This record gives sequence, structure tokens and C-alpha cells, in this order.
Amino acid sequence: MSRTVIAAVDGSAESLAAADWAAHEAQMRRLPLHLLHVWQDWSRAFAHAPFTGLDTTPGEGATATRHYAEQVTHDASDRLRAAHPSLDITVEQVHGRPAEVLLSAAEKAEVLVVGSRGLGSLAGFLTGSVSLPVIAHAERPVVAVRAGERAECEPLPGTGGHGDRKGQCLDVVLGLDLSRPCDELLAYAFEAATARAATLRVVHGWSVPVVEGYDPAAADPGHGVALGQREASALTDVLRSWRGRFPQVEVKEQCLVGRPAGHLVEASKEASLLIVGRRIRRAVVGAHIGPVAHAVLHHATTPVAVVPHL
Repeated sequence: MSRTVIAAVDGSAESLAAADWAAHEAQMRRLPLHLLHVWQDWSRAFAHAPFTGLDTTPGEGATATRHYAEQVTHDASDRLRAAHPSLDITVEQVHGRPAEVLLSAAEKAEVLVVGSRGLGSLAGFLTGSVSLPVIAHAERPVVAVRAGERAECEPLPGTGGHGDRKGQCLDVVLGLDLSRPCDELLAYAFEAATARAATLRVVHGWSVPVVEGYDPAAADPGHGVALGQREASALTDVLRSWRGRFPQVEVKEQCLVGRPAGHLVEASKEASLLIVGRRIRRAVVGAHIGPVAHAVLHHATTPVAVVPHL
């Protein structure tokens, strides 16, 4: 049974952008798209609260909320069917806690797509209490999409959007930590590049280790050069078998000195998708996603895919 691309929709601009991205992704991967809205009966919570200004009974509030959920998903599906007439689209409204429902749905998804706001002028955290916990605990890839981001496959300068699709899509960028390269992360990145007929740019950030306050590269610049060559060689070695499995994918390797998050945020400016990994920590309570994933989710200028791995 094939997995689906699932988009969480709630009527916000961010979720509609996520649904658009998900539809494009499903079309490229030849998978069905499932639009999911999670609703809660807030009228029960406010039914006995004084001075709320609410004049609906719990039953009436639940009915209105359910009708809104149906309207949100059907409006989104109608718009997407008009843009992607060949795409298999289904809709669902589920009552429950949003994060819990989405995590359960993610188990059956090829990828779960959610909306996010990143950094704004007034807020410094990922929007709401839903997207971040889902990204932190899902055991399938989750893509965060912000409203107003450029088209998924924006033509490269000079192509004019015409001719062969190859080379017209901005790079897929993968952030790779050589201390723990994993098959799940590499497979997702190569498959994403294949679906887009895009170049895969693999970015590995590294730093010269400082031992007891002593920086060997400062005393001997050749030491840093040798380490850089070793890191670059290790990156090539990790990617060799994957190049063989995906010969159609052009791969660019970038082995850069410095903090990985900064390099990835910079790379996102010329990317159609940025991919990072997240270690699965089943015993940890809270929304822990790692410093690199946390930074790029806030600052990247393109959709970010977070791929869980052991």
C-alpha cells in the first residue's frame, strides 16, 4: 500500500501554503494527497467561564466548529483540484488534540506538511504549539512551509521557464553531519532531487577541534588544510554509493569550515528545498529537534524538510 502526502490545513495562510506545496510534492512523486483538519470543541472549555462573551451552547459550538472544519478542507481541495486536475485528493476532519492527531497521521505518510511562520518581527518561535512538537516527535519526514515563500520549482535565471525541465529547478540542499550519516536522510534527499530533476547540493560544515584552549590551525595553517582535505574526502566516500544508486542526480559537494546552520541558511536562498536530519529520541520529553534543525526552521527562506533517523 503506497503512502500519501498529508497536509495539515486550518485555514491560515501558512497552512494554505503548506497545502499548495504538498499538492506539488504529491504530483511530482505520483502519490495521493490527503488534506487533514483537526478540530476541537472550544465551546465546552468556555461554557462555564464568566464574562467570555460567548452565547453558544457546547452543542451549538461543536456543530459550528465541525462545519468550519468541513468548509476549510473542502475549499482547499476545490482550489487544489482546479490547479492539479489529475491529482488524487481526499479530505478528512478529525476531532482531537492537533499534535496527537497529526503524529498519528504521520505514521502513514510519505511526508507530513505543516505551516510555520519562522521568525517574525514580533515572534521568535515556530508558530503555535502544534508544528514544533510534531516535527520533534514524528517518525516520518515533516516539511515546514511558510506563507509567501517562492514557488517550489522556480526556474533558474536565464531559463525563462521553457524547455527541458532538467536544470530549471533550484537545488535541493542537504545538510549532512559526517559523524552520523544515515540512510533515511540520504534516501530522502536523493529521492527529492530525483522527483524535481534538480541538482543535489550536499553541505557539510566542520570546525578545527580546539584542544584545551589550543587551536592547532592558528599555529599551523597547514593543519587546517589537511583536516579540510580529510573532511572533503570523507564526504565523497559517504556519497559514492548513493551516486551509484541515483546516477541521474547531479551532486555538488560543499565541505565548509564553520557552523553548519549558518551555511545552510545561506544555501537556502538558492534552494527549492532544504533537508536536515533529526535524531529520534523516544525517551526525551519536550520538543527537542537539535540546534541545526532549530536554526534553519527559524531562518531558512525555503521549505525545510526534517527527516528523523536513529
